[in-house]
Amino acid sequence: MICDIDFAHLNHIMKAGKELSIGREERIVIEVYYVEDDEIIADSVKEYMSQQNCRVIIFRTISDVKRALLNHIPALILIDWNLPDGQGNDLCRWIRGKSADLPIIFLTVRGDSQDIVTGLQNGADDYVVKPFELTVLYSRMLALLRRTNRAKETRLFCDDVTLDKEKLTVYCQQEEITLSQPEYHLLLLLMENKGKTITRKQLLEEIWDNSGNYVNDNTLTVTMKRLREKLHNPPCLKTIRSFGYRMEDTV
Repeated sequence: MICDIDFAHLNHIMKAGKELSIGREERIVIEVYYVEDDEIIADSVKEYMSQQNCRVIIFRTISDVKRALLNHIPALILIDWNLPDGQGNDLCRWIRGKSADLPIIFLTVRGDSQDIVTGLQNGADDYVVKPFELTVLYSRMLALLRRTNRAKETRLFCDDVTLDKEKLTVYCQQEEITLSQPEYHLLLLLMENKGKTITRKQLLEEIWDNSGNYVNDNTLTVTMKRLREKLHNPPCLKTIRSFGYRMEDTV
């Protein structure tokens, strides 16, 4: 968790991030968990969805996705019925016991009407029978997200780094990372402006000077060094020599 957050200053930082984004098209990244043990199907869905601005994380077993869900909730989850360590139907019931509003779609070869009814009764929001068209699946996902209103831009993503603006939490490779207030503000500004280089002067002014805390240039260098170390030196966080910093996806 992030401790000792100055919420008034945080609101200022978030507004500043929006101002830095003027002129750049804002696109919401939809984070999707997909529980599927068939590697070919999983990879094809992931590849297509990545082109639609979705970030798909694949899980091969129920136990793996349960561990992930205990720490982080995605925008939507896709579930196969038959899995190596159990049935997707049981996973669906388990999820509903933890989260009433996480959108769930079954992707399965089991197209019997009774299976469809059972899946929906146990908490699924939609049911897609294999084989399916990827374009149709994506359209169903968007329709479901519109209905459940979970595609809000409250979570930011860059490679394995996730920042949740509502909970004020940061994850790297699904591990929660504890940041100081300056480290969090620095990461927030960079992720709000992903793909855009932010100068050192801008960062110093927005994070420190505007709050009345004058610091020298070395403070930013030290804060960035600590942030990188805590995030395990992610390749998506780039230094633009003699200018500033930029975050951009590398995978």
